[in-house]
Amino acid sequence: MAASDLEALRAHGWNEVEISDACQVIAYFNYINRIADGLGIDPEAGL
Repeated sequence: MAASDLEALRAHGWNEVEISDACQVIAYFNYINRIADGLGIDPEAGL
Protein backbone atom coordinates (compact mmCIF):
# COMPACT_ATOMS: atom_id res chain seq x y z
CA MET A 1 0.00 0.00 0.00
CA ALA A 2 1.41 3.33 -1.00
CA ALA A 3 0.20 6.90 -1.28
CA SER A 4 -0.29 6.32 -5.00
CA ASP A 5 -2.88 3.62 -4.19
CA LEU A 6 -4.92 6.15 -2.25
CA GLU A 7 -4.58 8.70 -5.00
CA ALA A 8 -5.87 6.15 -7.52
CA LEU A 9 -8.96 5.55 -5.38
CA ARG A 10 -9.53 9.29 -5.02
CA ALA A 11 -9.15 9.70 -8.78
CA HIS A 12 -12.00 7.19 -9.17
CA GLY A 13 -14.21 9.30 -6.94
CA TRP A 14 -13.74 7.57 -3.58
CA ASN A 15 -13.89 9.85 -0.55
CA GLU A 16 -12.03 9.45 2.75
CA VAL A 17 -14.93 7.66 4.47
CA GLU A 18 -15.27 5.14 1.63
CA ILE A 19 -11.53 4.48 1.64
CA SER A 20 -11.54 4.04 5.42
CA ASP A 21 -14.55 1.70 5.29
CA ALA A 22 -12.94 -0.42 2.58
CA CYS A 23 -9.67 -0.64 4.52
CA GLN A 24 -11.48 -1.72 7.66
CA VAL A 25 -13.51 -4.42 5.90
CA ILE A 26 -10.45 -5.74 4.08
CA ALA A 27 -8.42 -5.76 7.31
CA TYR A 28 -11.21 -7.58 9.19
CA PHE A 29 -11.47 -10.34 6.58
CA ASN A 30 -7.68 -10.69 6.52
CA TYR A 31 -7.67 -10.98 10.32
CA ILE A 32 -10.52 -13.47 10.59
CA ASN A 33 -9.08 -15.66 7.82
CA ARG A 34 -5.73 -15.80 9.61
CA ILE A 35 -7.43 -16.72 12.88
CA ALA A 36 -9.39 -19.47 11.11
CA ASP A 37 -6.20 -20.77 9.48
CA GLY A 38 -4.35 -20.70 12.78
CA LEU A 39 -7.11 -22.70 14.48
CA GLY A 40 -7.31 -25.16 11.62
CA ILE A 41 -10.89 -24.30 10.76
CA ASP A 42 -11.99 -25.72 7.41
CA PRO A 43 -14.44 -23.27 5.82
CA GLU A 44 -15.88 -26.08 3.69
CA ALA A 45 -16.63 -28.35 6.66
CA GLY A 46 -20.31 -28.91 7.18
CA LEU A 47 -21.33 -28.18 3.59
